Amino acid sequence: MSALPQQKAPKLIVVVAFDRDDDGELQPVFGPAEQQTEDRAIRTAKGLAGKHAGVIAWSREANPTIGEYGEPTTLFLFGDVPDME
Repeated sequence: MSALPQQKAPKLIVVVAFDRDDDGELQPVFGPAEQQTEDRAIRTAKGLAGKHAGVIAWSREANPTIGEYGEPTTLFLFGDVPDME
């Protein structure tokens, strides 16, 4: 039985923008929106920056079929965003 060649793990690339609600809590108002490339995620996030309290674009290796997720890497950060868990 031959081993399958190692495939590069697919990446989950996401942009989320936040605004503050009446209580001052950050709430997502755009996204999480999955992006096809990190470049597109950064462009999208830059376009949202300045219009919202905070914007973050991040990526991580992800294999949802087996529930494996790598550490998130921040691609772009503007303003106030909640701590990532």
